[in-house]
Amino acid sequence: MATRASGMKKNIYGNIEDIVVRVRMVTPRGTVEKSCQVPRMSSGPDIHHFILGSEGTLGVVTEVSLRIRPLPECRVYGSIVFPTFDIGVMCVREIAKQRCAPASIRLMDNEQFIFGQALKPKGDSYFKSFLDGLKALYLTKFKGFDPHQLCVATLLFEGGKQEVAAQQRRIYEIASQFRGIPAGEENGKRGYMLTFVIAYLRDLGFDYHFLAESFETSVPWDRVSDLCRNVKETLVRKCAELGVKHPPLATCRVTQTYDAGACVYFYFGFVYYGLANPLETYDEVETAARDEVLANGGSLSHHHGVGKLRKKWLPQTVSNVGIEMLHSVKKAIDPQNIFGNGNLL
Repeated sequence: MATRASGMKKNIYGNIEDIVVRVRMVTPRGTVEKSCQVPRMSSGPDIHHFILGSEGTLGVVTEVSLRIRPLPECRVYGSIVFPTFDIGVMCVREIAKQRCAPASIRLMDNEQFIFGQALKPKGDSYFKSFLDGLKALYLTKFKGFDPHQLCVATLLFEGGKQEVAAQQRRIYEIASQFRGIPAGEENGKRGYMLTFVIAYLRDLGFDYHFLAESFETSVPWDRVSDLCRNVKETLVRKCAELGVKHPPLATCRVTQTYDAGACVYFYFGFVYYGLANPLETYDEVETAARDEVLANGGSLSHHHGVGKLRKKWLPQTVSNVGIEMLHSVKKAIDPQNIFGNGNLL
């Protein structure tokens, strides 16, 4: 609630604002809640939207009623290889346009694909290694895919068996129109799990003088490719300007998709050995990247929120009048600034 969050399976289950039915929040002025638990109301501005994304600045949420769904009967992973990231973006956009997206569809750029392949476990049998070699030969020699340009979309289907089967057929049919080639369930599962693994790798990196973090944005479809390219170039250029000796890791993927655009997730890291102040360097690089995100039509955040570190960009994002509105609500509910001191505003 407080960060206006989203999840990897929002295509089926929705973002937090889609599944909230009723909220109770305790504030310095008293309790805020709706009088009834109904599916929809038309009673002025929705008070839930004052609470969503408030980041603890107005009070404490003590009770939430959410829409829930039965556990899926069937769960199937999948993956698709595309010749380039731009072509993959066009395919994912078409899937969103036709409103047939699976529970999760995530398009990794080439750098992230290579990174994921480097994490494959050792100990595969000779036969499996031989098959992987044949697949690579088919993609590069027969289909003409450049291994330094190709990208992969990982898929997760959830629902009834017939529903999942029909959705698989439709997704792969659309992908074929964009030269997409099915790459198997195992690759899809490995790519999906990479999301969880990366958080642990980030912490492990500190032991090897490697500083890394992620940031995200949402962007209209017609600007996705340009934003991804420009932000990654900014990360590399800024690191060089600040004396980072080795090329940084700068990679992205398209995650949650919508009719009008998508969420783009960036992973960024660099070897900080020899730098006088690595955290200061990181802050300067990320600041340059966020400036580039906004310059390319992206949002300040899709689901990570604002907090203390990003609030300097908020007026640019919601306008000065918007900031005055937020301050007015804060002053009316929490005039002594008890809650969320320094967050958001």
